[in-house]
Amino acid sequence: MTLAVERDARGVVTVTLDRPQKKNAIDYGMFSALREVFGEVTEREEDRVLVLTGAGGNFSAGADLGDPSTPQRHQLSMMQFYGSVGLALHQVPKPTIAKIRGVAVGAGLNLGLGCDLIAASEEARFSEIFSKRGLSLDVGGSWLLPRLVGLHKAKELALLADIIPAVEAERIGLVNRVVPDAELDAVVDDWAGRLAAGPPLALAMTKRMLNNAGNYGLAEALDAEAMAQSVNTASEDTKEAFKAFFKKREPTFRGR
Repeated sequence: MTLAVERDARGVVTVTLDRPQKKNAIDYGMFSALREVFGEVTEREEDRVLVLTGAGGNFSAGADLGDPSTPQRHQLSMMQFYGSVGLALHQVPKPTIAKIRGVAVGAGLNLGLGCDLIAASEEARFSEIFSKRGLSLDVGGSWLLPRLVGLHKAKELALLADIIPAVEAERIGLVNRVVPDAELDAVVDDWAGRLAAGPPLALAMTKRMLNNAGNYGLAEALDAEAMAQSVNTASEDTKEAFKAFFKKREPTFRGR
């Protein structure tokens, strides 16, 4: 198997790209498995948070360009398939976290950028490597990059295809946080635990509104907020949150 999936009692699902001998370059089988897992996490009520990471000290060297298992299909069909994997990650309603060590380049980087939060080791390195291979951005990079770092910086990253260190990635807003490698697991575990203990309905609606924020104006955003708060206030979770607040205890959210 090129993908390892672990679930813990908190509802944290850790998905590990597991081809360390290839720096976790993503072959056809791994792309297929990722799309399936993203769909499972979307559907399973007990799954609260998804953590995406890589084995062997690297996140991912991107798509495996020499993969012999790639089906003999028209290139447009294949690229639409790869894109569907990025879309499946984007459509996961639960919070998603990328935990990045080592290299994160090309399609691998864009999968990481598709997560809601990104934590990286100080030794991590990032690149939209595509132009150096005679290629353009894929797996959602053309949509994600300008939203994260702005249009001009996105053009710099995509057109020059430089490898940037973690400290620069944090400075320009490509990642949320950079920490010493020895602290990375603990930081991500803390984030995942806090999110897993949070209110699933409210988190899902907040994520959806933020993802859609660039698609409509303030009036539409206020309408979406009103709808979300109406759903929240009618839920058992919000009632539980208020009870916990007044009783000075931590709430227990069940997604209802």
